[in-house]
Amino acid sequence: MLKAGSAGHAEPASLDDYMKQPRHEADATIHYGSAPSQVVELFLPKGGGLHPVVVLLHGGCFQKHLEGFAQTSAIAADLAARGYAVWNVEYRKLGEPGAGYPGTFEDVATAVDRLYVEAPKRDLDLRRVVAVGHSAGGHLALWAASRAKLPTGSPLRTAKPLRIAAVISLGGIGDLEGQGPAFALPCGADTIERLVGTKRRKAPFVDTSPAELLPIGVKVVLVHGVYDHVLPPYIGRDYAEKARKAGDAAEVVVLPDAGHFDLVIPTTRAWAAINGILDREMKGLTH
Repeated sequence: MLKAGSAGHAEPASLDDYMKQPRHEADATIHYGSAPSQVVELFLPKGGGLHPVVVLLHGGCFQKHLEGFAQTSAIAADLAARGYAVWNVEYRKLGEPGAGYPGTFEDVATAVDRLYVEAPKRDLDLRRVVAVGHSAGGHLALWAASRAKLPTGSPLRTAKPLRIAAVISLGGIGDLEGQGPAFALPCGADTIERLVGTKRRKAPFVDTSPAELLPIGVKVVLVHGVYDHVLPPYIGRDYAEKARKAGDAAEVVVLPDAGHFDLVIPTTRAWAAINGILDREMKGLTH
């Protein structure tokens, strides 16, 4: 069976193709909390100097049984081989104690801000930080870059959120309220409710949905496979339109022959295209 990285006609990668990727060993493991899932794996490039940083956030419908952290190590290792330091973030997912609101969001915030501590020790360049997230992780990447806009009074608000200079969302979702029905189809009708507490909170999206926090002043690139049946290209286009109307720079890239999972398998043509997007965005940042 030909995949999107093969010559000739390509068949999109399947969930099984994604799940069976071997785990790659990180250069360091950092625990940012006491829960098993409150951990980051750091993949470092060879060579000296300050390393540009990719904050990597895996998908999996925010749910424990769909994993994602181990599988994302494959693209983390690939990015490290290409000169990037990769901050591969794990977080509490639905089905784990403390997951949902505010726990999952607090985990992402704490993990990202841990870069303040680790950067001097690991030669990480905090002027060049790009968040890359897949599927549910695309939402978390957009949210992480939006944290400076969190409303006063939100328990998720922190004094000095680490600045993310650009976001590349891979088959992600940015509007939890408006696009929630599309997310419910692959992930379950109650997933958004369990994540943000729509039944117990008066304004559950005001500090959890990136679309509610626009404009964020950060360049966003929304990448979708043309055959993505999980979160199709219109999801990215809709969010990009909202972002542009708010005054942000937003670009949509639709990749041919690719589905939802080609975007996070390092042997595919889709991943090669994403590398090009990442290189371009990093070159545009301050050195």
